[in-house]
Amino acid sequence: MPRRRRNSRFSEYAINVFVNCPFDSAYQRVFRAIVFAVIHCGFRARCALEIDDSAEVRIDKIFKIVEECRYGIHDLSRTELDSRTRLPRFNMPLELGLFLGAKRFGASLQRKKRCLVLDRAPHRYQKFISDIAGQDIKAHRKNEDVAIALTRDWLRNCSGRIMPGGNHISRQYRRFNAKLPELCGRLQLRRSEMTFNDFANIATDWVTTQSVSGIKIS
Repeated sequence: MPRRRRNSRFSEYAINVFVNCPFDSAYQRVFRAIVFAVIHCGFRARCALEIDDSAEVRIDKIFKIVEECRYGIHDLSRTELDSRTRLPRFNMPLELGLFLGAKRFGASLQRKKRCLVLDRAPHRYQKFISDIAGQDIKAHRKNEDVAIALTRDWLRNCSGRIMPGGNHISRQYRRFNAKLPELCGRLQLRRSEMTFNDFANIATDWVTTQSVSGIKIS
C-alpha cells in the first residue's frame, strides 16, 4: 500500500507545472496562453490562484504547490515600478528563488525539478536579477504564440513526450478562445467571472473533447 501511494504521488508530481506569472489584466492573455499550452501538452497547470483558503498563509500555499510540481514556468515580466506605489513587484523572482532552492536543497524527488524562465525582452533580466545570468532565459515579447511555442518546446525537451508543435497548439488556442463565450454560457458563467480553476477546467474539458471526437491534438 505505501508503494502505491508513493507511485501515485510521483505520477502527479511528474505532470504538475507551477505557473509563476503575473495575474494582472494586462498580462492575462499571455498567462492563459501558457496555461492552455501546458494543458494541451498533457500536463496539469498549477498556480497560487488555485487555492482560496483564508486560513492558510499565502507563502505556505506556494511552498506546498512548489513541492508538488516537477516543472515550473517563471515569468519575470512584471518587475517594473507599480504606477500606484512606485515600488517594484518581486513576487515572481521570489517564487523562482523558492523553486530553485527546492531543486538545490530538496530530497531526491525535488532534485528532478526543471524550470523555464521567461521575460518580455531578451537580456532585460540582467538589469534587475543578474544572479540568474547563467540560466537560459527566453523572451516571449508579450506574444501569445511565442509564449505557447516556448512552453511547448521546453516541455517537449524536458519530458521527452511526443506532442504537436507550437503552431498547431496556437491554432487550437484560437479555436478554444472563439468557443469560450459559448462554453462559459453552458456553465452560466460570465467570462469576467472566471477563476483560474474555472479556466483550467474548461480548457481541460475542451482539449479532452477534441481528442475524443477524433480531432487529434497530441
